[in-house]
Amino acid sequence: MADTAQAQVAAEQAAPEQVVSFQTVPNVATPAQLSSDPERLLFAYWVPNVSGGLVTSKIPQRTAWDLKSNLRYAQTAEKAGFEYALTQIRFTASYGAANQHESVSFSQALLQGTEKLKVIAAILPGPWNPAVAAKQIASIDHYSEGRIAVNIVSGWFKGEFTAIGEWWLDHAERYRRSKEFMQCLRGIWTAPDEEGFTFAGDFYRFRNYRLGPKPVQQPHPEIFQGGNSDDARNNGAEVSDWYFMNGNDLEGFRTQIEDVKARAAKVGREDKVRFAVNGFVIIRDTEAEAIEVLQEIQGKADVEAVNAFRNEVKNAGASTNNKTGMWATSTFNDLVQYNDGFKTKLIGTKEQVAERIVLLKSLGVNLVLTAFLHYEEEIEQFGKTVLPLVRELESQGRGKDAAVEIEHSGAVYKKQVPAPKA
Repeated sequence: MADTAQAQVAAEQAAPEQVVSFQTVPNVATPAQLSSDPERLLFAYWVPNVSGGLVTSKIPQRTAWDLKSNLRYAQTAEKAGFEYALTQIRFTASYGAANQHESVSFSQALLQGTEKLKVIAAILPGPWNPAVAAKQIASIDHYSEGRIAVNIVSGWFKGEFTAIGEWWLDHAERYRRSKEFMQCLRGIWTAPDEEGFTFAGDFYRFRNYRLGPKPVQQPHPEIFQGGNSDDARNNGAEVSDWYFMNGNDLEGFRTQIEDVKARAAKVGREDKVRFAVNGFVIIRDTEAEAIEVLQEIQGKADVEAVNAFRNEVKNAGASTNNKTGMWATSTFNDLVQYNDGFKTKLIGTKEQVAERIVLLKSLGVNLVLTAFLHYEEEIEQFGKTVLPLVRELESQGRGKDAAVEIEHSGAVYKKQVPAPKA
């Protein structure tokens, strides 16, 4: 297995660069009809712009990380009815990803090859200064006619920061820096031209800075951020437009959403924050078949990579106020997927997955961030099979009453999935 993995990485590194043509995908199946309902649930997908796919497993995956493949995925997702795509940022090899394309430039490339899809670029304070990020994103907002957003990530990998000469701050300080970063982004993008932007923080300082041109989007490109700690929840409540959540059980989702809403209300932002949840999608003809795929993914986990990640996030979370971090309750099997995506239980038949998605909506979720084992066909499969069912359920008034939805499909969140087969 190790020799095979090394050979695959070597082949990726040795492969010649392909010339990318920004063309639309031919012969894509009829997409799910986009609803114009402003209350409709929105959909995003993780962009695989790092090698290794979206699971840290040695299971074969039909998912590539090069630009040509990702343009095809983006165009397919756009036609299928997805509204957003989320690029990842890593500066060093970690968590099974030997190679990584940079997030902002990759987002721009995807925007150039699409027409409607909005791309969320991950940005890491420390390596990025808010002045640079504000300028980059404002420019791309013009190039794409208003289709860029940002996800401000505070970092979990100490080795990544020290490798590139950046200070590794304690958890609370990382999130405090991220808060200032988001305040500066919003301030730079929205400051009146006659006054410019002035800010005196502990991490960033500006004096009468005037950005030109300002972004196309008004009041500014959307700002996403996530986490589970008090620091992350406060940032979500006070400065971001969107709050990303890891996979969880029903009570975990409900508690987190209610808590962030309460914090937002204290600062007059009760209607300003929306909620997005991460979920790994496995759709098969039967639930048993889908669970078998899950068991195979977990059974073939890259043990060394998952354990290394587990140790890093444990150390990163040890400096939080309550000594826990985003992945504090995650098991080894949970950590095989980015951000606890298996916990969200989007694993089963198309009907089961659609029912669970409207249940998430009833809890207050506004966007579902999806990931797949085989991007080559499963983005399109999701658009053809699950999205139409979700829109049909929404048209029937489903997704508004949590008690009704829990009665329909809540039991699965209490059911334990059997351990992977030996």
